[in-house]
Amino acid sequence: MTVEVSGPLTRRIALGVQYDGTPWNGYQKQPDRKTVQDQLEIALETFARTRLATTCAGRTDTGVHALEQVVHFDTELDRPMQSWVRGVNTFLPDSIAVRWAHAIPVDPERDPLLDFHARFSARARTYHYVLYNTPVRSPLLAGRAGWMFRPLDVTLMQEAARVLIGTHDFSAFRAAGCQAKSPVKHMHSLDIVRRGDLIVFTVCASAFLHHMVRNLVGSLIYVGLERTTPAWLGEVLASRNRDLAAPTFMPDGLYLAKIDYDPKWGLPQESAPPLPWF
Repeated sequence: MTVEVSGPLTRRIALGVQYDGTPWNGYQKQPDRKTVQDQLEIALETFARTRLATTCAGRTDTGVHALEQVVHFDTELDRPMQSWVRGVNTFLPDSIAVRWAHAIPVDPERDPLLDFHARFSARARTYHYVLYNTPVRSPLLAGRAGWMFRPLDVTLMQEAARVLIGTHDFSAFRAAGCQAKSPVKHMHSLDIVRRGDLIVFTVCASAFLHHMVRNLVGSLIYVGLERTTPAWLGEVLASRNRDLAAPTFMPDGLYLAKIDYDPKWGLPQESAPPLPWF
């Protein structure tokens, strides 16, 4: 049976967006228009000459960066994908860039839940946290990496991180204002690697609670400083009590690295978007 569609074909366009979060008050739009979403939608409207509302894979906080945020919007405009990249970038500030665009036709006769959705189609999300671990801070890394002046024992942090793998209630690492429906998430992996004076935490999970990565990093740093034992992290996790975990660590070194989707969508994502230094 052939479905006849009247009027222009609506396309769902997915964009891969990279940004330096330092100048912005997070991703989600706000009245002051000083957010990444505000700037992206202003650029889209200027280029397309019509308002286009975007949906992102995951909101990021003030000062948090993205190597590859994924957003989508619906439009009846028929333009080459490269035009969406080059055209929109013309109107974006230097700290934000569209890296790729990909069209996904929307079938009006199909359940919308079967269509691609930047947030709900995501199967996993990966974050990097970059920590500069040296006695003296570096002005060149300000806003780009967190800083801890006391030496950290990476082996102890790696041991502590093992308890976090799997499906758990992460309430102990959840911000008070978190709006997630459930604190239960599946942690696929948490790798901690030292590269010279930099320590990189790479965390992959089904989804994340508000401030979850920064709260985990803060607690792992407590272990690395030998203020407590690796077993302590498991006790905090089991307690589901935010008051027992370490304070939220600074946002400077946090990067949304990658969103995982079913290959059927054919998104032209980078296999592993590189950090600026590697």
